[in-house]
Amino acid sequence: MKKLTIICVSALLIFGFESCTDWLSIRPESEVVLEDYWQTESQATSVLSACYRGLTTNECIERMIVWGELRSDNLVRGTAIDDLLKIINVDVTPTNAFADWGSFYKVINYCNTFLYYAPGVVNKDQNYTISKLHVNEAEAKTIRALCYFYLVRSFHEVPLILNPSIDDTQNYNVAKSTERQILDQIIKDLTEAQQFAKASYGKEAYNKGRVTISSIDAILADVYLWDQQYANCVDVCNKVLEDKTLSLVDVDKLVPDVFYKGNSTESIFELQFDKDIQMNKTVNSFYGIEGAQFGQLSYAAYLGKKGTYSPFNFLAPTSAIKESVTDLRQSYFIGDATDGSGYSIYKYALSQCTLDANQTATPIYRNLSTTANWILYRLSDVMLMKAEALVQLNRSETDLRAALRLVNTTYLRSNITVDSLLYNNYSSPEALESLVLRERQRELLFEGKRWYDLMRLVRRKADPGSMLTFLSPKLTGDNMQFKKMSVMNALYMPILKSELERNTSLTQNPFYLDSNFTSN
Repeated sequence: MKKLTIICVSALLIFGFESCTDWLSIRPESEVVLEDYWQTESQATSVLSACYRGLTTNECIERMIVWGELRSDNLVRGTAIDDLLKIINVDVTPTNAFADWGSFYKVINYCNTFLYYAPGVVNKDQNYTISKLHVNEAEAKTIRALCYFYLVRSFHEVPLILNPSIDDTQNYNVAKSTERQILDQIIKDLTEAQQFAKASYGKEAYNKGRVTISSIDAILADVYLWDQQYANCVDVCNKVLEDKTLSLVDVDKLVPDVFYKGNSTESIFELQFDKDIQMNKTVNSFYGIEGAQFGQLSYAAYLGKKGTYSPFNFLAPTSAIKESVTDLRQSYFIGDATDGSGYSIYKYALSQCTLDANQTATPIYRNLSTTANWILYRLSDVMLMKAEALVQLNRSETDLRAALRLVNTTYLRSNITVDSLLYNNYSSPEALESLVLRERQRELLFEGKRWYDLMRLVRRKADPGSMLTFLSPKLTGDNMQFKKMSVMNALYMPILKSELERNTSLTQNPFYLDSNFTSN
């Protein structure tokens, strides 16, 4: 007899539904007989709800931050210990807990299970129409694609599993698929989802927290950028930018509206948390909160507000003009450590931040009774993805000027007393490429983007050394750290040792088999 484990949904009211019948079926955490389960719309959508809720687990949010941020030049140290500290110190091994991809594959299995069984419910419950099914399938395919996108960027090659794990007779020894195969499947899922996804659900929390056409396009733009399909990236970015419901908030609203309250006008897709149901403990722990202002990842030590390696107070390459001298993001996103040893993280940690005439911040930390959503995509991110793609296309000066206009859009929001950045100072593709990279860093600090931004640079140049320019200041001077970061395969995570023991068809990333670099 086939069985399906359904997570406890009585406490999973993701989007604040008025009753459990709106979306979630109240069921205890137990094994449910499959033949008896997939009978009604509410049963089907409770599994779809589990797909969303799976992304909000501490394990998933931790890895979104660790895989996308921790090894970058944004973070140096904090109170982090054990496996987090090892990653910061370029000591990543197959026994590191953050090499565990299980939380993402759990979500993928929820999606696969829904996509396998939900079509049969249409014939059993007349309320579950084919149009509703198609919308829900678009959501499941998008969530599955997003999970695989995190996995392929972080591990390079992973098992591609498209069928649910529902039967003990299945073969669970699945070999890795190539990056090309995985990216092709991601693009296939997203382009199919585009056909049936909703533009709006009629509620703001749904529009930001559930898959929409704009969120699919934002993810797809990111995928195309990673895959160096720059023209396609520009096309889908344009579709997002045409969404009239999206707009940048004023700079003084960044902290309270975007990162504290959430679901702002510039948000495209963010994972929903509710203080009465599920707290975003990861952000509190990593970034700080009232009473514990310095989280495990606080101290952006050399990046900070000044210094040679800061993206702020940056001397433009062909002029005496400095970028971001009065950039409000350096005050809203980063704070001084009380002991003077580094910089703390304000983004997500604050509820409000006021500045005096000298841009000295008075931060008010998020109350312990509140919780933060986790933003996956917002409008400024898409603007800067388009700018990056235009620079790489470089079909004419028109592309480069258009890229600079997009950079100026986000730049001038936070630099309200200065003039636009001038094309004459950034007229070469190389100068604009660097500018876009800096502006993405300034705008998207601590949002789980920076490592992947640097990886795109490395992949374009086919040279890990291009990343060392940014990372060298955070390395301790240990020659082994530089050697490791000069090897392309070292920039991807290892497969967890216990995963290799369970699945004998898997092979380890070659770098982590080289005894010259690792002993584990």
